[in-house]
Amino acid sequence: MEMETIPNGSSPTSTASSTAVTPTAVTPTAGISPNAPSSKLNQLSESLKLEHQFLRVPFEYYKKTIRSNHRIVEKEVSAVISGVSDAAAAADSVMSRDDAVNRLNSLVSRLQGLKRKLEEGSRTENLQAQRCRARLDHLESADPENLSDWNDIRLKRILVDYMLRMSYYDTAMKLAESSNIQDLVDVDVFHEAKKVIDALQNKEVTPALAWCADNKSRLKKSKSKFEFQLRLQEFIELVRAENMMRAITYARKYLAPWGSTHMKELQRVLATLAFKSNTECATYKALFEPKQWDYLIDQFKQEFCKLYGMTLEPLLNIYLQAGLSALKTPFCYEDDCTKEDPLSQESFRKLATPLPYSKQHHSKLVCYITKELMDTENPPLVLPNGYVYSTKALEEMAKRNDGRITCPRTGFTCNYTQLVKAYIS
Repeated sequence: MEMETIPNGSSPTSTASSTAVTPTAVTPTAGISPNAPSSKLNQLSESLKLEHQFLRVPFEYYKKTIRSNHRIVEKEVSAVISGVSDAAAAADSVMSRDDAVNRLNSLVSRLQGLKRKLEEGSRTENLQAQRCRARLDHLESADPENLSDWNDIRLKRILVDYMLRMSYYDTAMKLAESSNIQDLVDVDVFHEAKKVIDALQNKEVTPALAWCADNKSRLKKSKSKFEFQLRLQEFIELVRAENMMRAITYARKYLAPWGSTHMKELQRVLATLAFKSNTECATYKALFEPKQWDYLIDQFKQEFCKLYGMTLEPLLNIYLQAGLSALKTPFCYEDDCTKEDPLSQESFRKLATPLPYSKQHHSKLVCYITKELMDTENPPLVLPNGYVYSTKALEEMAKRNDGRITCPRTGFTCNYTQLVKAYIS
C-alpha cells in the first residue's frame, strides 16, 4: 500500500527534508499489482512460508489418529491372545462342551469387535490423509492467474481459525460449509479442545486429565506442567469441600510423584490443609479464587496449540499486526496525517499502539493528485503554503488553468512560477 505523506512546512527546504514517507515493505495480505507477474510470484512465495500451521495441524492429527488406532489394536490383540492361552490351559483340564463353546464364542465376538474398530480407524485415517492431500493441492493451485480467488479462500480460512479460537464454533462451521472449505480448516481439531474447555469452565478436570493421558508422551517431551496443575486444582477442590482425609490420600497417590521436580508448588498447595479455603492469607487465598480455572483454560489452549504446531496467537491477529507495523510511521499519529492512511483512523491507531514502527530502509514519495511516484523524472514541487505535489500533476493543472495552481487540500491558489523544486536527500 502506498501512502502520500506530505506535511505542512515553513519553507520549501524544510518541507522537502522533513517529509515523512512510507516504507515499501509489503505486508502478508497486501494486494499485488496485475502488471508485475514476477512480483506476484515473489510475494506468493513469501506468503506460502506462513502456511506452516496450515499443513502441520492435519498432519499431527493424522499421526495422533494412527497412534490411537495402534494402541487399540495392541490392547485388543493382547486380550485375545491371553484369552486363547486361558482357553488352551482350560482344555487340558476337565471342561464341558458348553463352556468351551462359550469361551470360543467370546473370543470370536472380541475379534469381530476388533475388526469393526479397525475398519472405523481405517476410515478415520483415510479421512485425515485426504485432508492433508487437499491442503497440499490447495497450496499447489496458487498461481498469479487465480491469486485473487486464492487469497479470498485464505481470508476465509483465517476468519474460521479466529472464530474457532474464540469459541464461535457454530459460526465457524457455517462459514466453512458455505465456502466449501471444510478440508482446509481445523474444525474437528478444535472440537476436541472444546470438550476440555467446556469441562474446565464447569470446574471439571476429568476430560482434561483424559486428554493428558492420550498425549502423555508428547507432553512429557515438552516438559508440560499442565497435568500437574490439574492435579493441584483437584486437590484444592477437595480441601475447599473440607474432605481432608480424601485430599491427603489423593496427594499421596497423584501429587507425590511430582515432588522431585515441583517441590515448591507442592509444598505451597499442601499447606492449604492447614489454612483452608476461608483463609485471609493472600499467598493461599489466591489458590481458592475462581480465576484459577481461567488460568487452567489458558494453559490448556497454549498446550493444545503447541501439540498441533499452531501459533499461540490467532492468525488474524498476526496478519493485522504485520500489516499495521509495516504501515506505522511517526507521521501517522500527527494531526495532518492524510485520510488515505489507514492509521489515520482511531480504531487502527489503537491496534497499532503496542507495535514497533516500520523500518524505512527504502522509502518513496507518492503524489497526492496522480498517485504516481515522485523521483528525478517526476520531481516534487513545493507550493508557497508548504504542500508538495509532483511536477507532472502541477504542469497539467497549470495548462488547464492559465498558469494557476490550486492546492487540492487547502484551496490555496498561486502562479506556477511561484513553485519551488524540492530535492530529496
